[in-house]
Amino acid sequence: MAAGLGDLCVFLLVRHGAHALGGGVVAGRSAEAPLSDAGREQARRAARRIGHLPVRAIYSSPVQRAMQTADILAEAMGLPVQLSDSLSEIDYGQWTGRKLDELRTQELWKGWCEFRSGTRVPGGELMSQVQARVVAEMLRLRDRHRGEYVALVSHGDVIKAAVAYFLGVPLDLFQRIEISLASVSAVALGDRGPWVLCVNNTAEVVLFPD
Repeated sequence: MAAGLGDLCVFLLVRHGAHALGGGVVAGRSAEAPLSDAGREQARRAARRIGHLPVRAIYSSPVQRAMQTADILAEAMGLPVQLSDSLSEIDYGQWTGRKLDELRTQELWKGWCEFRSGTRVPGGELMSQVQARVVAEMLRLRDRHRGEYVALVSHGDVIKAAVAYFLGVPLDLFQRIEISLASVSAVALGDRGPWVLCVNNTAEVVLFPD
């Protein structure tokens, strides 16, 4: 148990690094979007930023770019990576692999961007389903890792959904939260509720300083 945490579990929500398809494509759960060289360096920097914290477990989305990011963290910390489907990228269904320039003209895409709580990806998920699965996983892991730091490697909008839930921000406003590549956000969870400790940190992470 880390000093000073009591029964809190502190989650470090780490977004994966940049992938090889670039930002103009909906990569989704595609296996054709591994980390780029820049993404690997971003992941290494993230590992250095949180490496001083007493992380006891690493869980990752099973999507390739997240697993590769988690592997870099795991090598730096000497921990195994445990996979969790609940941390997976949004199921983008028919939009997987599509270029954003093509989608921006479609009314359904506009609805997805503007009315996220009530628009379903064609052949994919509702954002409320994504939020429900990631929050449920964090609550489950809280009970397993009380008094510990845990790294969760996931995806931008999945992390936004979790942070929005614990901040009480509606899904239709969650785009106001920025989650950059290889950033770290931190949420402490106990029996009496959450504490959002930082969001979108891209510098050294300092939590519960002495």
